[in-house]
Amino acid sequence: MSEKILIPILGDQLSMDISSLDGQNPDDCILLMMEVEDETTYVRHHKAKIAYILSAMRHHAKALAERGWSVDYVKLADPDNRGSFSGEIARALERHRIDRIRITEAGEWRVMAMIENWEDQFAIPVSICPDRRFIATHQDFTNWADGKKQLRMEYFYREMRRTTGILIDRDGKPEGGKWNYDSANRKPARGDLSIPQPIRFRPDAITEQVLTMAAEEFSGHPGSLEQFHFAVTHEEAMRQKRKFLDEALPRFGDYQDALLSGEPFLWHSILSPYINSGLLDPLDLCHEVEQRYRDGDVPLNAAEGFIRQIIGWREYIRGIYWREGPDYVERNFLKAKRPLPEFYYSGETDMHCLSEAIGQTLDLAYAHHIQRLMITGNFALIAGLDPQAVHQWYLEVYADAYEWVELPNTLGMSQFADGGIIASKPYASSGNYIHKMSDYCQKCHYDVTKRVGENACPFNALYWDFLDRNQNRLADNNRLAMPYRTWGKMDSQTRDDIRRQAKSFLDQLQGN
Repeated sequence: MSEKILIPILGDQLSMDISSLDGQNPDDCILLMMEVEDETTYVRHHKAKIAYILSAMRHHAKALAERGWSVDYVKLADPDNRGSFSGEIARALERHRIDRIRITEAGEWRVMAMIENWEDQFAIPVSICPDRRFIATHQDFTNWADGKKQLRMEYFYREMRRTTGILIDRDGKPEGGKWNYDSANRKPARGDLSIPQPIRFRPDAITEQVLTMAAEEFSGHPGSLEQFHFAVTHEEAMRQKRKFLDEALPRFGDYQDALLSGEPFLWHSILSPYINSGLLDPLDLCHEVEQRYRDGDVPLNAAEGFIRQIIGWREYIRGIYWREGPDYVERNFLKAKRPLPEFYYSGETDMHCLSEAIGQTLDLAYAHHIQRLMITGNFALIAGLDPQAVHQWYLEVYADAYEWVELPNTLGMSQFADGGIIASKPYASSGNYIHKMSDYCQKCHYDVTKRVGENACPFNALYWDFLDRNQNRLADNNRLAMPYRTWGKMDSQTRDDIRRQAKSFLDQLQGN
């Protein structure tokens, strides 16, 4: 008589070929999918993020059942729901005669610690399978990182290109002779360009039920459900993928750093929620992008720029997360402590760039990477906001945010709280960068050309004040040598005026 296996499928493991299913006979397995309070409330997740994940889970359970798997699905509203993964494992073991548990490794420290305790907790064998949706294993990243003084993504990315053979020519060289075409990807956009729009998927009966539940159960969470548009099945995610490849990818390279009022999506793929939850395979997507380039449909800077985000940044960030350990979240190199302003949860601010980025975030649970890094993240950095509060906000409000990918991007790349493990310098800028890359400043209450005065752009004084108050920590950074020389050449009156301007704004920010 064959043994009975319980296979938990987590909410970010919505792939038909997830490793825990490898070689398993559906007749011998019970797949357990769990909606639990712990996962929906450990931070105040955006209502649309919760609705997306739960709807995608319910649709995936249906698709698994249609393929012959026995699925035990626990909903949040189930009266006996114990509210945690471990609690629901215990209940499942009571319902079924189970000989062992088999699960694909979790993406986050918090959940992985739970899983690693199950064998002792339940006195049953537990097999933890590696997550094959990533190119580099944990050991691969450790091998690459060991002995290096600096862990720069660019060099890890090159290893991933060599490993996969993506955009490598017959001689083993990078396609086009260069590894990175980022310098060709910095054009500002103009509103008269024909900008593609992602598919707005109409909620079906399952999604409508989830939306109603989310509105009732999570009314105190940030964000709106009114513009819910996400794909919730593999088939819908594939439709959005094809639309991106056909309509947006050819110009993605040129305009991937652009910002434009009223245009939240521009030429971005809107695929990260589907990749991170498992509805799309990241490596397959990269191969398709490469093929578009080889067929002459997409320029090299667009193909390389997109592929770098996935097999470069995505793989690298995961490696950093697991290498640095669960205490990474506590780091605060710049000793920033200022509370998060209320407008991060309302979007109500006279700074048009922040109002635009935060407003669309609350509406859509989405903002593209430059809005996250150079608008909301840049402001948080130069204003000295508490990086743990900033991390929590990013984890809450974006549909693609899971801690393994969000935490290093926020704490390390955006807030420099890890002291330079990820970023070679803080991603701090004055209003000039925003003015160069967007039309935001044209519609703003503040004047981007002014450092001081009643209507001076807050980013300007805050930028110089950030450098000044962190000089003892940052002055030795070679990449900041030029701005520090500029600061040093300013006369004492100018520097004092900038400090006063920054202090006045920060006092108002805290209601002082």
